[in-house]
Amino acid sequence: MIVPMKKASLVVMDKEKTLALDKLQELGVLHLERKQAQSDALTRLFEKKTRTETSLALLTHTAERLKKKKLPPTEQLDGDPVESVLALDAEKKNIQEELVLLMRDRTRIEKWGNFDPAAFAAFAEQGFILIPYELTHEAYSNVGDNVKLIVLEKTKTAVRVIAWGVEIAGEPPFAPPEYSLTELDGLIEKCRKKLSAIEEKITSWIPSIERITVTRADIIERIEYETASASMEILEEDKEAGEDFEGRTVSWISGYIPTEKLGALKRNASENGWALIVDDPGPEEQVPTLLKNNRLVRLLEPLTDFLEITPGYNEIDVSPYFFVFFIIFFGMIFGDAGYGLLLLLAGFTGLVMTARKGVPRAIKLLLLLGSSNFLWGVLTCSWFGIGDMDMLPAILRNASLPLISNVRAAESAYDDHIVRQNLMIFCFSLALLHLSIGHILAIIHKKTLQSLGHIGSILMLTGMYFIIISLIASNEARHIPLLPCAVPVFTAGFILNFIFASYDGSVGRSILDSFKNIISVFLGIANVFSDIMSYIRLWAVGLAGAAIAYTVDVIAGPMLGQFMFFVFGVMVLIFGHGLNLMLNMLSVLVHGVRLNTLEFSGHAGLEWSGFAYKPFAKRIEDHAYDTRT
Repeated sequence: MIVPMKKASLVVMDKEKTLALDKLQELGVLHLERKQAQSDALTRLFEKKTRTETSLALLTHTAERLKKKKLPPTEQLDGDPVESVLALDAEKKNIQEELVLLMRDRTRIEKWGNFDPAAFAAFAEQGFILIPYELTHEAYSNVGDNVKLIVLEKTKTAVRVIAWGVEIAGEPPFAPPEYSLTELDGLIEKCRKKLSAIEEKITSWIPSIERITVTRADIIERIEYETASASMEILEEDKEAGEDFEGRTVSWISGYIPTEKLGALKRNASENGWALIVDDPGPEEQVPTLLKNNRLVRLLEPLTDFLEITPGYNEIDVSPYFFVFFIIFFGMIFGDAGYGLLLLLAGFTGLVMTARKGVPRAIKLLLLLGSSNFLWGVLTCSWFGIGDMDMLPAILRNASLPLISNVRAAESAYDDHIVRQNLMIFCFSLALLHLSIGHILAIIHKKTLQSLGHIGSILMLTGMYFIIISLIASNEARHIPLLPCAVPVFTAGFILNFIFASYDGSVGRSILDSFKNIISVFLGIANVFSDIMSYIRLWAVGLAGAAIAYTVDVIAGPMLGQFMFFVFGVMVLIFGHGLNLMLNMLSVLVHGVRLNTLEFSGHAGLEWSGFAYKPFAKRIEDHAYDTRT
């Protein structure tokens, strides 16, 4: 459920503003109202935050790159790790730029061989003017007899010559380098040694990653504090009073607080002499969302936090339904009991490793999802993509559900057709249930005549469900007589939806709005069809994963039967099924999440337009490093 919020505004003496913010931060219950704030302190903190994050990224990247080399442990160095790492990185970039220029110069002159550029100046002092040229064959053939040339090299594309005393008209001379080839090689090697030394120095700061992370968290907390301070406004009447009221002006700050925590704020306001104004948030205000669910539903938080999706304050909390159906979708998309066992094994391993410190929700969620996958795989008799059901023990075949079991599908082509139809019917039935729940939640949330429009949408879904089942899942062996009742059910739903879908106090205006948007209304019919059909992806994606698993088995099978190729067969199995697991995980994020956040949410009227409740509070315990300057 979404926790009710109140809007709270505090008025304090301006000279006590800092003390009030400190106490509010310690209390940690008020989500500050979003305001644009600017100050010199904020500017400095943002600059420091950028430098800290840059140094952290550099060290993290270096640590990732050197992870496999098993570097010996290094003691944490003294000094400021952020500035030290950034200084080393700046020096590294300068040397890299110098190295690029030297390499470019070397590439340009290496074809001329290893000559001393100073020799040209020495010859010139003796009266011998030598001018190098790199000519095309055409330009070389057009050189007049008045120019004496020393030909050094002829290639397919160029002729390298030295003109004696006279320049070649119309041709730019070759610019001699500052250093000889040998000198350039020495400078290049010197740059590379410097880069290697800098890399070692940067590596020596890797143990400071945790220290920089704490510093970054402290800076973020200080930014939040300074933002609150800069956004505290002086009351207009005090501004107008000007210098006469200097030292006696008051400032105010506002934010949002859960109703259940309002008592703590009131006690603090009374103890510290703050003026407190509490009111209900306005309909247009951006109110943060705080969800309160049971422990089981909260297991979904690692996923929703990763996707950064939060319902709006005035929207519906669908977390329990999202949780239940996502687990079902996960099992159907993975669809293999063997993969389920692997996920359960990974989950139990994580459970054992983290039992003492406290098991993370992600591990608990993995165990739940693995159980769903395993159960669906057992019911359909899917084990690592094995296609020959006779290879499986009888206990596994008998444990499957005949209506959707691959054992039944393997009996004949006709039975295979029936099983596929049963799976499609299950997907469409799941769609009808899921989408209807969305409209029921909207009815409970709205509690107006607009609910009749949602009832109409449920009837439209039911009628379209009958049509789809009749067209797709009915055949000569199993006739499903749903089509005759589908049309009147759908028509009744369409009429109700047309009249009440836009209801806001007047039935007439609602009907007029439907006529104004008549194209969208009729497109809604196609949307009802596509939304139900969209759930067929649960079967189709699961079928694709099973096909990949089966193909891997077919490729690796012959290898496992031969001693010389046994290892290669095992490698094919590990790689193939590992890749399939990753693809299935991606499919869950794309399809399993989509059905909840798009199709279902659309029918529930949910736009996920909210942002999480984050109270103004201390985020870390120890401020080990001073970031206030």
